[in-house]
Amino acid sequence: MLAGVADTHTVIWYLFAAPYLSQTAKEFLDRAAVTGDQIGISSITLIEMVYLIEKGRIAVESFSRLAAVLQEPNGLFTEIPPDLRVSRALLRVDSAATPDMPDRIIAATALCMGVPLVSKDRKIRLSTLTTIW
Repeated sequence: MLAGVADTHTVIWYLFAAPYLSQTAKEFLDRAAVTGDQIGISSITLIEMVYLIEKGRIAVESFSRLAAVLQEPNGLFTEIPPDLRVSRALLRVDSAATPDMPDRIIAATALCMGVPLVSKDRKIRLSTLTTIW
């Protein structure tokens, strides 16, 4: 079962056990792992990671580690590509509240899947979307 969708930074921080991840978010992701649930990762996260690598903001290893985890059968993370359903949900994500398109796509992914978004992003957390942080 899909328990939630994680944004780009949440995934990176979880994979590297970074202290930036809130205790609530960590417990949510850990609980999903223990119960056999999955956390969705929008394909845009992979694209955003390449961009962040090119800008020198994250290490190449971040992408490699996530790619390896996504290949694990029945692993914690599962990729969700942007499709027609996500595009329709994007119309329901307020562009004024969440102006960054990758963030909007990730939020729309959670919205169309009917699960909470795990994100530190203040603008998203202040929106009407169900978030965990």
